[in-house]
Amino acid sequence: MNIMKPPPHGHGHGTSTLFALLSLSLLLLRLLLRLRFAAFRDAALSLHLLARVRLRPVLLRLPGATTLRVWCPSSPSRKPPLLLLHGFGGDAKWTWARNLPRLSRHFHVYAPDLVFFGAHSRSASPLRSVAFQARCAADAMRLLGAPRYDVAGISYGGFVAYRMAAAEARGAVGRVVVMTSGVAATPGEMREMAAREERTVEEALLPETAEGLRFLLRRSMHRPPPWMPDFVLDDFIKLMCVDQRKERAELLQELLKNGAGFDPLPVLTQETLIIWGDKDQVFPVDLGHRLQRHLGGNARLGIVKDAGHALQLEGAEHVNKFIKSFLLDERRIGPGVAVAHK
Repeated sequence: MNIMKPPPHGHGHGTSTLFALLSLSLLLLRLLLRLRFAAFRDAALSLHLLARVRLRPVLLRLPGATTLRVWCPSSPSRKPPLLLLHGFGGDAKWTWARNLPRLSRHFHVYAPDLVFFGAHSRSASPLRSVAFQARCAADAMRLLGAPRYDVAGISYGGFVAYRMAAAEARGAVGRVVVMTSGVAATPGEMREMAAREERTVEEALLPETAEGLRFLLRRSMHRPPPWMPDFVLDDFIKLMCVDQRKERAELLQELLKNGAGFDPLPVLTQETLIIWGDKDQVFPVDLGHRLQRHLGGNARLGIVKDAGHALQLEGAEHVNKFIKSFLLDERRIGPGVAVAHK
């Protein structure tokens, strides 16, 4: 290109111009990467799962014009199968970024993007209930050839996991892990908690502005990032919060109206581990104690100190240890509370 050629007079001047152009090009590249940080991070997560964790995305066609994308191992194994269900904070990749590498060493993991989350999990169905999500996840596991498996869900995914264990996949689910999920709250209590927020539940969990995403981070994490520029937050919103926003808002309204869809909440027959962050500002830890009392002797409560609602990120090491210890322990658990200090 002509602009890259040094002028005919003054070799030193041409060299300095070349270095200046190279420096500018590097700067522009860095700016481009920064301006598309979320997309770059998303691609990096996919590459890491494919190349290092050996998970691949599989797109399944389910009844009712529904498709579900599931991250699962590329080859069979003798590891115990574990289904991981995310919440409203992102899709499977982003939610379990700090858990999949460690858990996949011990489990044959399945991590779906729940319906209406991510770019590939979609449905023409008008249903928005937790029961619908549970049925789709159960159908996916049948298609993937997993007749028996354990399930772990966080927040909204905890509602789905509980529903699967109690109804839609009762005969298939072995043990259950429920993380920071308001399953034990009545729909009325859920609506009261939502009404106390500074903004609507859709604005809080499906932010449309950088400030809205900062609010979500502050509510979800005990130690949120001290500072993030608007363009990074805006890029994440474009990646995660725009597509299928209407459908996810309808999921939220249905959750506030009917919870997991039970009245009264059934007592699970499966052994259950409940994990909570002691600094959770979304669902207070008292709800974890209440769920443990409701389930009785089949339940154990694990508390991660100095972790908020997003404890799978803030307390990833402890969450991974809790899950591994609970699911790989052959002995029957007893009731109790375990506390993990950071």
